[in-house]
Amino acid sequence: MSTPSPASEADGAAAVKLPREIKVLVAAAFLIAIGFGIVAPVLPQFAQSFHVSVGAAAVVVSVFAFTRLVFAPLSGVLVERLGERRTYILGILIVAASSAACAFAQNYWQLLLFRGLGGIGSTMFTVSAMGLLIRLAPPQARGKVSSLYAGSFLLGNITGPAAGGLLAGFGLQLPFLVYAGALVLVALLVATQLPAAVPAPAEAAEPAGVQAVAQGPGLEGAAAAGPLPASGTGPAQGAGPAQGAGPAQGAGPAQGAGKQAPLLLRAALGIPAYRAVLASSFANGWSAFGIRMALVPLFATAALGAGPEVAGISLAVFAIGTGIALMFSGRLADTWGRKPMILLGLLVNGLGMGVLGFTGDVFWFFAVSLVAGLGSGLMGPAQQATVADVIGNERSGGKVLATFQMCSDFGAIIGPIAAGYLVDLFSYGLAFSMATVVALVAVVFWLPAAETQR
Repeated sequence: MSTPSPASEADGAAAVKLPREIKVLVAAAFLIAIGFGIVAPVLPQFAQSFHVSVGAAAVVVSVFAFTRLVFAPLSGVLVERLGERRTYILGILIVAASSAACAFAQNYWQLLLFRGLGGIGSTMFTVSAMGLLIRLAPPQARGKVSSLYAGSFLLGNITGPAAGGLLAGFGLQLPFLVYAGALVLVALLVATQLPAAVPAPAEAAEPAGVQAVAQGPGLEGAAAAGPLPASGTGPAQGAGPAQGAGPAQGAGPAQGAGKQAPLLLRAALGIPAYRAVLASSFANGWSAFGIRMALVPLFATAALGAGPEVAGISLAVFAIGTGIALMFSGRLADTWGRKPMILLGLLVNGLGMGVLGFTGDVFWFFAVSLVAGLGSGLMGPAQQATVADVIGNERSGGKVLATFQMCSDFGAIIGPIAAGYLVDLFSYGLAFSMATVVALVAVVFWLPAAETQR
């Protein structure tokens, strides 16, 4: 049996028709990202308007991720009990209310409280969206779907920070109100355009007979939770009924089997690739969602002597770099594999963030931000595709998804706090260099892990 070339696999992924529900989620992600991008460059400065230190301002960024981390397990339970759609809408409305309340905060502690409450809703709609995407995405196009969804976020993040910097000229409270309005639009979009029941498509069926070979000994713990689908093992790869993947082996609807029981977290933790993706998710949270959001705006003001406009543009430049990478990283994750893209992304992003704190003028500040953004875009789709490979289409994995998200949030909590106090005690250069160290630790976790894409 011949092995398909990467080119033929890429053609097959491109030919897959994506469900309409994925397009609705992509559009919703774009609106969310615009609002989040508007708030990002002004949040640390709004916190400092209450006359607090850099470290305290960074805590306002971290508290959002902290509440996401604390409530992520509950979000996984809600997804499995209420369903993705209801959990998504409820989470969006909670974040909208929190953002509007931030605009009317009268002191630092009120801002900290209101921003933290938004993290509860954020983890609810994030885990819900990931669950829907995994269930809807055809196995041979998981990288493509992840790239499309992330690209939608990036388009919003490109325009949002620049707009936020301009809106800040009319008052630091206005961006929060605009963000709240955008989230209400998202809730209406999902409520009216996404059906209450979203079944997995027939082409998402995956045979399970190849699992022991594809994953190796690390899959033994997962066997207790049922067959674990491997990405890309559809008819195009020759893994159809001729290989014995009938209903008795857990095949999807096309083979007549029903939906499987949720994947247990302890079973997923028995897979080296899942443990590795938790490490890289932590590193990405530390860098892209933590230090970048907390320190980059302050660095632009304190070290470069620039205003909120430059801070907003720098965040947009980072997003542009990520968007450029997303144009091809999802396709490469489906053809070359998940592991090489994650390793490359960790190295590029980690080194870029480490250098960022030593830039001395606006030009190099923007240039290095672009490089760091490229690294984040290289690994993003491959990380989500790895989790999708572990869970598969015909089972839910709310707790597995929540743990993956928790690792990113944990990095986004520790990163800004540690970096903020390193700035207060030492320098911005040392604070940004910590992102490089964390990325290299994640690389060590990935080196022995097996590839999940087959």
